[in-house]
Amino acid sequence: MTRHRIMGLLGALTLAAATLAGTAGPANAAAQAPAPAPATPAPGGDVPPAEFGTDWHDPLTPAPPVARPGTRSCEVTLAKAQFRDFTPYRGSYAPPAGCGADHWAAVVLRLDGKVKGRQYDRLGHLSLGGVEILRTSTPQPSPDGITWSVEKDVTRYRDTLARPQPVEMLIGNVVDETYTGVIDVEVTLTFYAAEGRTGPAATPDRVLPLTAPTVTTPRNTERLLAEVYATGSGGGCEEYWYMTTPDAAPYSCKAADGPYREVRVSVDGRPAGIAAPFPTVWTGGWSNPFLWYVTPGPRAFDVQPITYDLTPFAALLNDGRPHRIEVTVAGVPAGQSGWSTPTNLLLWQDEGRKVVTGALTRHEESAPANSSRWTPAAPGGEHRLDTVGGHRLTVAGHLDTSHGRVATTVTRAVHNTSVHRWTDGENRDALTATWTDEETVTRGSTATRTHRAYTMDGETTLGAGDRLRTVLSLGDRADTATLRGGRITEASRLDDRYTGDATYTANVPRDQRHAVATTTARSRLYGAQAPGGCHDRTVTAVQGTVTVDRRRC
Repeated sequence: MTRHRIMGLLGALTLAAATLAGTAGPANAAAQAPAPAPATPAPGGDVPPAEFGTDWHDPLTPAPPVARPGTRSCEVTLAKAQFRDFTPYRGSYAPPAGCGADHWAAVVLRLDGKVKGRQYDRLGHLSLGGVEILRTSTPQPSPDGITWSVEKDVTRYRDTLARPQPVEMLIGNVVDETYTGVIDVEVTLTFYAAEGRTGPAATPDRVLPLTAPTVTTPRNTERLLAEVYATGSGGGCEEYWYMTTPDAAPYSCKAADGPYREVRVSVDGRPAGIAAPFPTVWTGGWSNPFLWYVTPGPRAFDVQPITYDLTPFAALLNDGRPHRIEVTVAGVPAGQSGWSTPTNLLLWQDEGRKVVTGALTRHEESAPANSSRWTPAAPGGEHRLDTVGGHRLTVAGHLDTSHGRVATTVTRAVHNTSVHRWTDGENRDALTATWTDEETVTRGSTATRTHRAYTMDGETTLGAGDRLRTVLSLGDRADTATLRGGRITEASRLDDRYTGDATYTANVPRDQRHAVATTTARSRLYGAQAPGGCHDRTVTAVQGTVTVDRRRC
């Protein structure tokens, strides 16, 4: 594969379950660009240096903290390992004895990591009994070393956590004379007892990892969700799938059908769920690690699974026979690797019946749309690729449960538009893209509507003196509303935004890069899902120094 000119400058993320394939950021560049001006520190903020040194602030994410009840707690160490290669950590887990047998108010996972020297960003996963409970990536270290942490609510895996389980964790890594960073992590689980007025959390009755081509579900299943930890990574062009172009266009990352991707779930070969993948930018992304040293992009440390409601298919799956549930990524060139899609099934069972029957009553699908139009560059100008894609799926079914007939309808529509511009030689590379994912799930008289929108707007240029500049903004937004009888009873809004502007000298030793960068990450969450109903935090870093850390709620 012909690499981008800029892509060869830096390393990138490696998929833990795959063979090592080092790459770097996607886009490339052209014209000379000025360095971003240092920001004026906010009251109480530190004064940044003129350029990056050998150390910088530990990575910070402005995301809301995980809610923790004020009840008795017990802590279990799940994994403690140093990752130098592709050898997984394997251990054993047993639930704690002091905080309740198997019904807790909450369970919180925490990863604490540290690394120093020089290292790529790496992708990692953690599983219990084959059930993936965390997918994460790592920051790139300073020579002097950094520490970071990730927290995640894992209460929904109660069924798995209630029994002793084998533990497997891997953050695939390479340590040699050049890349010296050993990734040192410890992962703990904190269990919060259900006591007093704090009752046990509502969780699925069963959690099944989709580790084989077929699965047999309990015959009294009355609700069924699939969660897919879909990541395009592992080196190569699928790490930057949103920048790929059809074969005819003169660009170094190819995909015959262009950059449109869609994560699909099928049941016995029939489409059962569709979703837009989140365009994660890892901490070596866009050829410029200085953008991410302190403020990683949205979801980079906590890769969130895509959730699909498969309840309309429960009647078919309840026949006691094995069924094929498969996950595919549309748009990936045939035979090309780069996507990982570990999947869990979350099931709720009807305690009043041994067998729940019903029917799939509706299945309507639009023809998937995907078109990319390449406009060749005029002499000295830019190539342009315009892409439009989308798909719509509606499925419905009913189940005759011990508490009556329950009908479920799921409608989901995904859409993507992007404009990709680049010059010959890829010294300038720019992308403006939007993905939307709209879903309505109606169960009985209750409807939940979710509108998701992901945005990416960036440009990388390589100018005189090999000064490489990246200017980038990212957006992650979701609006959710629950309605009963047509009236809103619960609502929430997530709005995460990132902006960055970083410049450095490429093709020189680290101490000669003269790097400068200003980055801002803001996370806002309002409504039922936010602690106290409101979270609003902004973190700004200049040359690796935090100049703003503001909370508005």
